Amino acid sequence: MFKLLKKFNRKDILIILICVVLISFQVWLDLKLPDYMSKITTLLQQSDTGINSILEQGGYMLLCAGGSLLSAIVVGYLASLLSSTFSKNIRKKIFEKVQSFSMEEIKKFTTSSLITRTTNDITNVEMLISMGLQLLIKAPITAVWAIFKILNKSWQWSAITGVAVLILLTMVVMLMIVVIPKFKIVQKLIDNINGLTRENLLGIRVIRAFNAEKYQENKFEEGNIKLTKTQLFNQSMMGIMQPVMYLIMNCITLAIYFVGTYLINAAGFPDKISIFSDMVVFTSYAMQVIMSFLMLAMIFIMYPRASVSADRINEVIETFSTINDGDVEEENYIKGEVEFRNVSFRYPDSEEYVLKDISFVAREGETVAFIGSTGSGKSTLINLVPRFYDATEGEVLVDGVNVKDYKLNILHNKLGYVPQKAVMFNGSVKYNVSYGDNGKEKASLDKIKEAVRVAQAKDFVEKMSNTYDSNIARGGTNVSGGQKQRLAIARAIAKDPEIYIFDDSFSALDYKTDYILRNELKKYTKNATCLIVAQRIGTIINADKIIVLDHGNCVGIGTHKELLKKCSIYKEIAYSQLSKEELENE
Repeated sequence: MFKLLKKFNRKDILIILICVVLISFQVWLDLKLPDYMSKITTLLQQSDTGINSILEQGGYMLLCAGGSLLSAIVVGYLASLLSSTFSKNIRKKIFEKVQSFSMEEIKKFTTSSLITRTTNDITNVEMLISMGLQLLIKAPITAVWAIFKILNKSWQWSAITGVAVLILLTMVVMLMIVVIPKFKIVQKLIDNINGLTRENLLGIRVIRAFNAEKYQENKFEEGNIKLTKTQLFNQSMMGIMQPVMYLIMNCITLAIYFVGTYLINAAGFPDKISIFSDMVVFTSYAMQVIMSFLMLAMIFIMYPRASVSADRINEVIETFSTINDGDVEEENYIKGEVEFRNVSFRYPDSEEYVLKDISFVAREGETVAFIGSTGSGKSTLINLVPRFYDATEGEVLVDGVNVKDYKLNILHNKLGYVPQKAVMFNGSVKYNVSYGDNGKEKASLDKIKEAVRVAQAKDFVEKMSNTYDSNIARGGTNVSGGQKQRLAIARAIAKDPEIYIFDDSFSALDYKTDYILRNELKKYTKNATCLIVAQRIGTIINADKIIVLDHGNCVGIGTHKELLKKCSIYKEIAYSQLSKEELENE
C-alpha cells in the first residue's frame, strides 16, 4: 500500500498538508464545544446568571459548529479531488504498462485479472484515500487532543476510557488477522467471475449453438457462490465492529455517570457543581475519543481490501517486460530484408522447443511463405519478427539489424501485420483502415480507397449506407469474417510498410477472392517483402520461397515445383488439397 502512496506528486502532498491544517482546525472547533457546554452548566447553577450569558455561550457553540461544517466540506472536496486524480494517474500507469507487456506478461496475469486490477482494485484504493485522508488524519488528532483535555479530570473516568480503548484495539487487531487473508481470496474470485463473464460473452454463439446455457450458468453459479460466501464471511466479521463500538460507547457513558454519582455524593457542596460540570465535559470528550476509534475502525474495515488491491496494482506496475526497447533508431541502407539465423524458440515455462534451428533470408520484393501441419510453429515463427516474443536462441534480423536492438516503434513502423484473427475497432471504415497512422485517419481518402480496392473490400464498403464513414462495431460484429479479414488486409496496405506479415490472413476468403486479392497485392507490394503463413497450397503456390515446417523443424525450402520433387511432407500436403493434374498445370 505504501509503495503505491509514494506515487503522490508535490501537488498531491500540498493538498494533503492543507487537509491536515483544516482538519486540525475542525478538531479544535469540535473540542471547544464541550468547554462552552461546561460554562453553560456552571452558569445554570448560579442564581445571578442572565439569559444573555447563556445565549452568548450558545452563539459561540453555533460558530464552532458552523466553522467545523465548513472545514469538513472543504476537506471532503479536496479529498475527493486527490483520490480521483490519483486513481486517474494510476489507471493511466497500468494501461501504459500493460501496453508495454509482451504476450508472456499478458498470459501471466490473464486478461480478466488485468481488467479487475484496472477497475475494481483501483476503486478500492480510491475509496480508502477519499475517506482515509479525512478519517485517518482526524481520528488520531481528535483522540490525542481529547485525551489531554480529560487527563486531569478524574483518574477513575480516565481508567474507564482506557479500558474501553484497549477492548476496541484488541477487537480491531483480531479482525485484521482473520479478515486480511480472506480479502486476497476475494480479489482472485472477482478475477474468476470476470473471466467467466468474459468467456460467456465472447462464446455466446457457440454456447447457444450447443445448448450449453445451463452448463455455463452452473459454472458461473459455482464461482458466484464461492465469491458470495467469502464476501459474507468478511462482511459478517467486519459487521461485528459497529455494534460493539456503540455498545462500548453506551457502556462508557453509563460507567462515567455511575462513577460520577459516587464522586458527587462524596464531595462537599461547592465541589458538587464542579464535579457535575466535569462529568458532563468528560462524557463529551470520552465520546470524542471513542468516536475517533470508531473512525479508525472504519478505516480498518476498508484497509485490508484496499491493501490487497494496492499489492495487485503494484504487481502490474513493477513487472518488468521481457520485451524492451533497443537503441537503434536510424534507418538502415538495407530495406525489407528479414533473416533468421539458427533461431530456436520455446515458450516461457515450457521445456520443449516450438522452433528448432530455423535459418532463412527474405529479401526486398520477395514473397516467402510458410506451410506445415497444425502446430508446426508457423505463426510462432512470424510472431518473432514484430517481437511479440523473443527468440530463445539465435537471431532474428530486420534490415540487417537484430530486432532486439531496435526501438520498438521503429521496428513496428517497418511492418504491416495482419493477424490470424482479424481485429476490428469501434469506429468508421476510414478509422479502421487508417489505423497504421495511429487511428487518427491521417491517411488520405484516396489512399484508404486504394487500400480497400486492393484488399477486395471495395464492393461491400461502398454498398454500406455511409460508405467509408460507416461504423464498424467493436470486434467487427456487424460484418462477416471474410469482410473483417479484407479490412484487416486493407489496414496493412494503407500503412505502406517495408515488410508485410500475413498470419493465415486469407483463410476466410473464397478461392476466387483469394486469387484476385493475391494478384492485386503482388502488383501493389512488388517492392515490399511479404511473409505469408497459409494452409492452402493455392495461396502460396507462386511464392518466391516456401518454407515447410514440421514439429518446429524446417524440412524444406524452395519454390513450389522444387518442393514437389524433393520434400515429401510438402508433396503430401499438396496432394491432399489439389489433384495431380492441377499441380502439374500450375
